[in-house]
Order: sequence, then C-alpha cells, then structure tokens
Amino acid sequence: MPNRCTFEFAIIRFVPKVEREEFFNVGVIVFSKRKKFLKVKYLIDQNKLKAFSSEFNIESIQEYLKSWELICKGEPAGGAIGKLELSDRFRWLTACRSTIIQSSKTHSGICNDPQKELDNLFNNYVL
Repeated sequence: MPNRCTFEFAIIRFVPKVEREEFFNVGVIVFSKRKKFLKVKYLIDQNKLKAFSSEFNIESIQEYLKSWELICKGEPAGGAIGKLELSDRFRWLTACRSTIIQSSKTHSGICNDPQKELDNLFNNYVL
C-alpha cells in the first residue's frame, strides 16, 4: 500500500469565554509530512455563535481563522510563523493556548488522501 501515509489532525474550536470552558467546533486542521500537506477547513455557524455569545461578530472570528489558513499555505501574509517548516507550522497552530480560537489535542491516523480525510473530519466534527 504505497499510497498510504500517516496524518495528524486537530479540531478547531471557538471558545467565546475562556473562563467558562464552553466551545463549539468550527474547523479541522490536517497535516501529513509525507504528502507535504497542511490545510485547515472551517465554518462558523451564525446560530451557534449567537447562542454562545453576542459579543463577537462573525467577521472578526473569520479574520482570525483566515490567518490560520495563511500560515498553513506558507503565504507571506502568514508572517514569521508562515515561513517555518510545514511540521513546525502545524505544531505552532495546534499548541495549547487560552484564546477564543483553540485546537483539540492532536490525533493521528493513516490515509490515502489527506484532503479526503480533511473533508470527512470536517463533515463529522463541524457540520
């Protein structure tokens, strides 16, 4: 099975009030060193956002998540973190933090197609 490769992923969470530890899933990040793959996929459900907090607007959260996307792509707008190696970018994005956007612990698996895994995980954990 030469196409099979290991991958790692984390669920991206929106945590409106860190001290309350309440969150809802807004995305997934997938990394495969062998396939040189690092992508994030996200969607903010406006109804959930309103139910959790009226203090945030969807645009500010989307900007935050857009920066994750730029870092994954290694775009110049991703700043210094975007210039790091693929694996270092993944580790930085999935590091433990106490902000309104957090990730779960990382999990690993084996797949043939990291993009397909990203889509499946997104469908299972976010939608």
